[in-house]
Amino acid sequence: MDHRNPAELRKPYMGEPLHRADLADHPMTQFHLWFDEAYASDLAEPNAMVLASVEPTGMPRARTVLMKGYDRRGLRFFTNYTSRKGQALDADPRASVVFPWHAIRRQVLFAGRVTRLSDAENDRYFASRPRGSQIGAWASERQSQPVTDRAELDRLYREFDDVWTAEEEIPRPAYWGGYRLVPEEVEFWQGGADRMHDRFVYTPDGNGGWRVERLAP
Repeated sequence: MDHRNPAELRKPYMGEPLHRADLADHPMTQFHLWFDEAYASDLAEPNAMVLASVEPTGMPRARTVLMKGYDRRGLRFFTNYTSRKGQALDADPRASVVFPWHAIRRQVLFAGRVTRLSDAENDRYFASRPRGSQIGAWASERQSQPVTDRAELDRLYREFDDVWTAEEEIPRPAYWGGYRLVPEEVEFWQGGADRMHDRFVYTPDGNGGWRVERLAP
């Protein structure tokens, strides 16, 4: 079978190198600057991030989710608490995420602990979602569990769609909500020529601030 050899796929990274002087002292300030640049570059879903967790069996698992907010406390995302990732995060509240902005030769990697958001934060965000997404949250109560076929999913959606009129407010399911990833380590990666990439990692300095170190590529 003819196929493209992945080992032959190479993309040269061109552009100015990244220096310590280019970086903010707080990782979330630096993330804000890079996220704005990723958004301005017309990347498809720059808020998409690969979330990795560890399941109770010890098996690591990763999937792409959408970041729905951030501030100096960390990153926010939402899911079904009873899903595979929800159960994993409840059992071991540590996670890492990667923003793979390869089109602009950048990545940002976070690692830290996750905490559930408050009911008020969950209700506020759920109310802001399109009606179809709200219905979908109800229809996917058994997220990550086997289903018979697509017809079963469509039937569940129709059933919940009939529960509320177009004018009624749809309540948030109790099993649906958000997490905040509180960073304990943040790495900013920028691609360089000949694999001489620029990597800087932020870690707590023990005095309420952050230490910034360059890593070998």
